[in-house]
Amino acid sequence: MHKLSKALLTLLATSVMTWANADEAEVTLKVHHFLPAHSVTQADFLKPWAEKITAESNGRIQFQFYPSMQLGGTPPQLIDQARDGVADIVWTLPGYTSGRFPLASAFEMPFMSRSSEASSQAMWDFLEAHGQKEFADVHLLATHLTDGALLHTAKKPVRSLADFRGLKLRSANRISTKLISMLGATPVAMPVPQVPEALSKGVVDGAVLPWDVVPALKLQELVKYHTEMAPGQPALMHTALVLAMNPAKYASLPDDLRKIIDDNSGRELSRQAGHIWDTNVIETGHKLAQSRGNEIYVLPAEEQAKWMAIGRKLDNDWIKEVESKGNDNGAALLQEVRDLIESYNAKLPH
Repeated sequence: MHKLSKALLTLLATSVMTWANADEAEVTLKVHHFLPAHSVTQADFLKPWAEKITAESNGRIQFQFYPSMQLGGTPPQLIDQARDGVADIVWTLPGYTSGRFPLASAFEMPFMSRSSEASSQAMWDFLEAHGQKEFADVHLLATHLTDGALLHTAKKPVRSLADFRGLKLRSANRISTKLISMLGATPVAMPVPQVPEALSKGVVDGAVLPWDVVPALKLQELVKYHTEMAPGQPALMHTALVLAMNPAKYASLPDDLRKIIDDNSGRELSRQAGHIWDTNVIETGHKLAQSRGNEIYVLPAEEQAKWMAIGRKLDNDWIKEVESKGNDNGAALLQEVRDLIESYNAKLPH
């Protein structure tokens, strides 16, 4: 009886240790991005996503966040940090590395989209079909767009094409740089974290940015005027982002943990991200701007039509670029992007 009890106790102890070990992290994934920890990106998107995966894996997958480039480097280097394993997962703009991801840049074309939720899913489908070569060095987890970019200016509002003259405006990528120039202002390219200092020192007079970065940058304290596009019309442009993982780290996961990552990635995660940027971030930015007494000017539809006619001139530039990178029929690819966006727009509740 004594021997049986001792054996039973040993078995129970072993089982308890096994259960305990199952709850311990088998892998801790380092997540690197360029915005602060309190930003929409981490607080509303990445953190809830990570917590869901941790819960579904019974704690076997944990995440360590490194906001504000805490692992070093600059925002344009993030995609290579995912490739090289400096970080396990990064959230970044493909457009920071000029000309490297031309297919992804289709979603940043001017006046392309009315909805981040629709376009984020369209971007996932499009890159899944055509973007394997562009993103061969990383494992994509999600693709999404921010809320639509608008104009934020410090000293004077922009209400017409004539108001662009003499302005120096921050641009995010080659497409926005070209558009700003065509509209009549002087573009100054820089990553998002440099914008507050550039505005405070007068390096730029304003910026083309979405509402979502307003809280993180305290942009409402640095500008007085905000110009939005006409109701029901496409946004000036969107910023395309990716959530990307180091391929070797992904491949090293046990099958069951890799499945949990897969089940929480892809088109649905892209849709969720787009929905976040379509809803709460715009409202937050508005409230902060209004609380400062800033002017939010809504562009009349007839004025926006003039801007859109200028923006469409960039189509040929995009077509030539993607064809120069070995893609056939750039015009058909661009039309496919527009068709995908519209198909997902049609599925949204109206």
